[in-house]
Amino acid sequence: MKTIKLETLMHVYEGREELPHDLFELLIEAEKAALKAYSPYSHFQVGAAILLNNGKIVTGSNQENAVYPCGLCAERTAAFAASSAYPEVPFSKIAVTAINPTEKLKEPVSPCGSCRQVLFEYEQKFCQPLEVILAGQEGSIYHFQSVAHLLPYTFHAGFLPK
Repeated sequence: MKTIKLETLMHVYEGREELPHDLFELLIEAEKAALKAYSPYSHFQVGAAILLNNGKIVTGSNQENAVYPCGLCAERTAAFAASSAYPEVPFSKIAVTAINPTEKLKEPVSPCGSCRQVLFEYEQKFCQPLEVILAGQEGSIYHFQSVAHLLPYTFHAGFLPK
């Protein structure tokens, strides 16, 4: 037996005022998207904004349903919309944030496993890293250089039969 240690690297900004301008603007778009969430059951509004290599920004918000598995997270909503509108344009960055109506989020929210897998697939499709910016409503902001840093031991197309 051997032990393998997986490590990840992220930059931590202490607040929005420390963010580079491009990341700040993308986060603002994610915040606007969160306000458009359809979340009558959880009341937890999530927004995502994807910056494409062509300079376009595509946003998404969580969309709930009384039958919970039928809803969709903000990250996948944004990714699928971006891929549908611009199928050959790589994703450069994604910002994700959320609004908790009962208590301000003081730490960054993180994509669920399904969203991580979907974002990783686009990273692989375009053969370039997809930077990930995660924020709460206040406090620190996390910046990852790649989705692979969020999902270090990934399932990928190389596992599938050829």
